Amino acid sequence: MAKRSSPEQDVPPRAATRKPTPAAPLPPEPPRHYAPRGIAGLIAPVVRPAFRRRAPAAAQLLADWESLAGPDLSARAAPVKFAGGTLTLACTGPVAMELQHAAPALIGRLNLALGHATIERLRFVQQAPAVAAAPPPLAPREVIAPPENLPEGALGEALGKLYKAIRQRR
Repeated sequence: MAKRSSPEQDVPPRAATRKPTPAAPLPPEPPRHYAPRGIAGLIAPVVRPAFRRRAPAAAQLLADWESLAGPDLSARAAPVKFAGGTLTLACTGPVAMELQHAAPALIGRLNLALGHATIERLRFVQQAPAVAAAPPPLAPREVIAPPENLPEGALGEALGKLYKAIRQRR
């Protein structure tokens, strides 16, 4: 059996001679300033997590699609997703082929509207975009005859037109 050594012998010789080092002093805390700060410095920590989930350019693109793309394109295609420089548009098959041929011009127009080169590629999914419901047809207007006791001449005609305009507003 081996002899048990004393507790002082269990410690290696180097560790026994090493002195404990004092902890590094903490840097002094910067003085607090109560002066006004820029709003960018205050908002950045708040909006940064939201922008990680969805970039502001993508949000602007999805929200302002009708004004960015124009009435003709926005009626035929709708943005579905924007990630990694690729804009995914939902449209029908024939429209997708047409837009694929016009992709460089469309990308340039959208990037110009956004203010920087955000969109690099277009991707198409075959899905009919949601079309706004057509307004209901207008009811036929009734014929409004002016009152019979109007004066003759230009004054009578002007009063008759005024009467018709007021009656049609109702």
